[in-house]
Amino acid sequence: MENVKGKTAFVTGGASGIGLGIARALAAHGMNTVIADSRQDALDEAMVYFGKANLRVHPLKLDVTDRAAYTRAADETEALFGKIHVLVNNAGVAVGGPVQFTSFKDWDFGVGINIMGVINGIVIILPRILKHGEEGHIVTTSSTAGITAVGMNAIYNTTKFAVAGLMETLATDLQGTKVGASVFCPGPVASNLGKSTQANRPEHLKNDGPPAWRPPPPPSGSGNRPPLFDTSLFMTPEEVGERVLRGIMRQDLFIFTHPEFKEGVRVRNEALLRAFPDEPDNVKRHELLARFGTLIYNPIYEKQTTPGPLNG
Repeated sequence: MENVKGKTAFVTGGASGIGLGIARALAAHGMNTVIADSRQDALDEAMVYFGKANLRVHPLKLDVTDRAAYTRAADETEALFGKIHVLVNNAGVAVGGPVQFTSFKDWDFGVGINIMGVINGIVIILPRILKHGEEGHIVTTSSTAGITAVGMNAIYNTTKFAVAGLMETLATDLQGTKVGASVFCPGPVASNLGKSTQANRPEHLKNDGPPAWRPPPPPSGSGNRPPLFDTSLFMTPEEVGERVLRGIMRQDLFIFTHPEFKEGVRVRNEALLRAFPDEPDNVKRHELLARFGTLIYNPIYEKQTTPGPLNG
């Protein structure tokens, strides 16, 4: 999709944070852009900007777990703009804490939005993109934590790993079509994921009583716990949006933002390679399985380009 002007994008979680940054980039480059979000206040605030910028953006209130509402949103988008070309599955929540303290409600909430919300978007919108036969693309926001796990984030890691695998599979299955697929793995971004997580949690999925786990208190007499990071150095949603747009135009399978996380990914993947036995323990079985080795080899990985700097 080297030319996106005049095409239509549907962005979930598009009214704030990373989703808003992506929507701004797409709209600024001439795309008709639908921002779907479950928070009406966020939609209203976002539209103040888009209205002043005179961009072709349409807001839709949508809970991505509601399939009937999602179908109606897709219908409304097509009625307004004709065709959908790009789907950005960005809506997500961050449910943290050690795995041993998570509840069924925590899992239902996180999986419902982070995985099923993505699946709903693909099942509802992908056939519409394929049907019109023009170039299209699907992006799903995973995370660097969807490639290499970090502690205290069992639900987040699990769901982000899941959608990364889903998008790699989708990219494989869409070979030979005009539709591409990307998995977006951002690092630290100045967003309001924590706030939106709390705002989007329905009553029936809230835990009863106090949290089963809280971060340990700061050392005695030290006052408030200092932040782990200088959040003023986090990447802006606008920078992230431009990276996603470039990934769509180049049909990149993986879209990363932070070169600082490359070493962690390298260490993780080297651990995978070290886990393989050096020699087969059964010659006949080895000869049989070697015939099927191509099932593990996937040429989509060879198509990934090296992005270089954002403006490169």
